[in-house]
Amino acid sequence: MPSRNRLKNLRNQAAQQQGWRCHYCQMPMWDSSPEEFIVRYPIPPGLATRFQCTAEHVEARCDGGKDVAPNIVAACHFCNATRHKAKHPADAVTYASHVRSRLANGKWHPSQVSAILAERRADPERAQ
Repeated sequence: MPSRNRLKNLRNQAAQQQGWRCHYCQMPMWDSSPEEFIVRYPIPPGLATRFQCTAEHVEARCDGGKDVAPNIVAACHFCNATRHKAKHPADAVTYASHVRSRLANGKWHPSQVSAILAERRADPERAQ
């Protein structure tokens, strides 16, 4: 199986195990249809893109991380990209703590988005 398909399958498995919530910020994510996500969570399309589901390597590939289930979690595009923009990215546990601390202070996602998503957070249905 090509690496890209394997990674997509691992991402989908992780997302399903996580209830389609980001590993870091715990916000809902979408995979194949931003339109359905926007209907469910009425946020602007430009902001919805940050919640696209991505495969996040707990141990980054550049540090020897492999495309194996124990090393893959599902993360929203924003959390994944932000972690890896740092000159020296934090390990996954430290980064999760940082994200959740910022969320608690209303300083991670735009306030309008956080309010809408938090309001519907109890929705157990897949946010895809």
